[in-house]
Amino acid sequence: MRLLSTIKQAASVLAIAVIAAGSAQADMDAARKWIGEEFQPSTLSQGEQQAEMAWFIKAAAPFKGMEINVVSETIATHEYESKKLAKAFFEITGVKVNHDLIGEGDVIEKLQTQIQTGRNIYDAYVNDSDLIGTHYRYKQVVALSDWMAGEGKDVTLPTLDVDDFIGRTFTTAPDGKLYQLPDQQFANLYWFRYDWFTDPNLKARFKEKYGYELGVPVNWSAYEDIANFFTNDVREIDGVRVYGHMDYGKKDPSLGWRFTDAWLSMAGAGDGGIPNGLPVDEWGIRVDGCRPVGSSVSRGGATNGPAAVYAVQKYIDWLKAYAPPQAAGMVFSEAGPVPAQGTIAQQMFWYTAFTADMVKSGLPVVAKDGAPKWRMAPSPHGAYWQDGQKLGYQDAGSWTLMKSTPVDRRKAAWLYAQFVVSKTVSLKKSHVGLTFIRESDIRDRSFTERMTELGGLVEFYRSPARLQWSPTGTNVPDYPKLAQLWWQNIGDASSGAKTAQQAMDALADAQDKILSRLERAGVHGECGPKLNKKTNPADWLAKDGAPKAKLANERPAPETIDYDTLVESWRQ
Repeated sequence: MRLLSTIKQAASVLAIAVIAAGSAQADMDAARKWIGEEFQPSTLSQGEQQAEMAWFIKAAAPFKGMEINVVSETIATHEYESKKLAKAFFEITGVKVNHDLIGEGDVIEKLQTQIQTGRNIYDAYVNDSDLIGTHYRYKQVVALSDWMAGEGKDVTLPTLDVDDFIGRTFTTAPDGKLYQLPDQQFANLYWFRYDWFTDPNLKARFKEKYGYELGVPVNWSAYEDIANFFTNDVREIDGVRVYGHMDYGKKDPSLGWRFTDAWLSMAGAGDGGIPNGLPVDEWGIRVDGCRPVGSSVSRGGATNGPAAVYAVQKYIDWLKAYAPPQAAGMVFSEAGPVPAQGTIAQQMFWYTAFTADMVKSGLPVVAKDGAPKWRMAPSPHGAYWQDGQKLGYQDAGSWTLMKSTPVDRRKAAWLYAQFVVSKTVSLKKSHVGLTFIRESDIRDRSFTERMTELGGLVEFYRSPARLQWSPTGTNVPDYPKLAQLWWQNIGDASSGAKTAQQAMDALADAQDKILSRLERAGVHGECGPKLNKKTNPADWLAKDGAPKAKLANERPAPETIDYDTLVESWRQ
């Protein structure tokens, strides 16, 4: 198999070299300059990189002098693309790219406007694969599987190697087609102060009070004990007030992400199934085949079921009892940097996109020798969680082409999209933003050498545990319309205006109303919503699977695991 792969790779490189034989020498000079000065390390040899760039020069020749517009949210990976890779693409191909960086919500708004009006706002979008259920139902997005084999074949990189992308299952719809190409990925994991958790004195104090070892919490019961220990028992370390938990609670759109990004699945609200629960997903939406049939328990959904209410109540309780007082008034962007300031012992819901900012020298959480004082580990699960369920969220910002974009502009944008994920540049980009998209990059020796400074990130992405983290799935038929309901209703619970049960009842009802409107509109075809009739919720709760009946004990015995033992098990 290895020999066959080598032969195929050599054949692809030779074919590219032949195609590109007539490329402009000036463009190849620019390519060699970028390869030598910027695009290292790479999983390709410099000769293979040059062959790949030669193909781009040849394929982009019809679009030389064109100026295209693409957009993505503002994170380190996209800043690198916008400031560095767009410039490289222009110098190598002659195609100018305006790569705009805006807020995630603004990206979705622009995309939604283009879907609704047919007006070409951007030539390509990097938007979350959370919209996969929206994209394949509305039929306004180009199915990349068809594009690469048909109209876009002449501008599809022969060495793209789609099978190397770790997020392709997230961007594949129930029809089996790939609709988006991953550009960056990051997960929400458990973050903790490794130096505090391994301190002999703190370990002894914890075991004396709680009767078990201080370690990575496997379930929410242990997380709660550890949060209480650092907030109320330890209270100060080196004269500084410390807290056992960090979160945010302001009524703001970012509060919605806090929950739609798999919080209910972490509690155990949905059904089993990877990458997303079926027939009930982490939003609590039930499907029959590909048709959404309801989110309220009375229709077979789980959005307002006992497990979902438990998830929201735990969020509220921990925010009030164990997080810094100012956390309740923070939004996502304000809360994100707080753990790096050195006062937080652990955080249940921490995005690995912050890793690059967490390893900077001089931070209270980085030792003088540059080693992190913290680690990341798999998230603990709630009382309703069962083996076989997803355990957390993985963001997959992915390139998306619109049918409303003129074909020539779409082709030029597709070339840029492939350029920034090509093997020539993807490994270097992964080192800059730490948002892996390729298996070959994750396994590269350069990341083996960086493992100790990245606090468990590489180990996680090389482990089988990674598969239990996934974005929003295909049960959600209209992400923009449904997502905005979450922050409004969860915000009512966070502020105390409603109980957790009241807030989730209102959310489930609001989701069902939108599903009903989509059903009447009939715009989604055979995979459009078709709501179940309301029945007694008790009937659904008595059945196997989600929605799950209320547990008599929502606080099972706490369980922890030693971090080093956990990591060693991944390496075996």
